[in-house]
Amino acid sequence: MAIIITEDCINCGACEPECPNNAIYEGAMAWRMAEGTSLTGLIIRENGEEIDSEAEQEALSEEFFYIVPDKCTECKGFHDEPQCALVCPVDCCVPDPDRVESEEVLLKRKRFLHGE
Repeated sequence: MAIIITEDCINCGACEPECPNNAIYEGAMAWRMAEGTSLTGLIIRENGEEIDSEAEQEALSEEFFYIVPDKCTECKGFHDEPQCALVCPVDCCVPDPDRVESEEVLLKRKRFLHGE
C-alpha cells in the first residue's frame, strides 16, 4: 500500500528529503511525475491518464505535506522500510488502508519510475 501523511503532520519537512522517488511535497505545492525519476515526455499514469511527465499537477493537500501515490513505492528496492515513517517525529506517515498494494506492484512502480 502507498504511504499517506495524516492531518497530524506538523509540516517539519523531515520526510521530504528521505524519499527516493521524490514523492513527497509540501502542502499547496504542485508536483511532477518527472521530479526525482527517470520519466520523460508523455507517460500513462496508473489510472490510465496520459500526461506529460514534466507537467505540473495540482497539489493533493493545501495544508500539510503529502505523498503522491503514483510515485510511492514504500521505499521497496531502496530500503527495508519507508524512510518517511522512520524519520517522522509525530508518526503521521502511515500505510494508506484505501490503497493496499503488493510488493510486486511496488517494485513494478519503482522500475517504471526509474527505468530499470
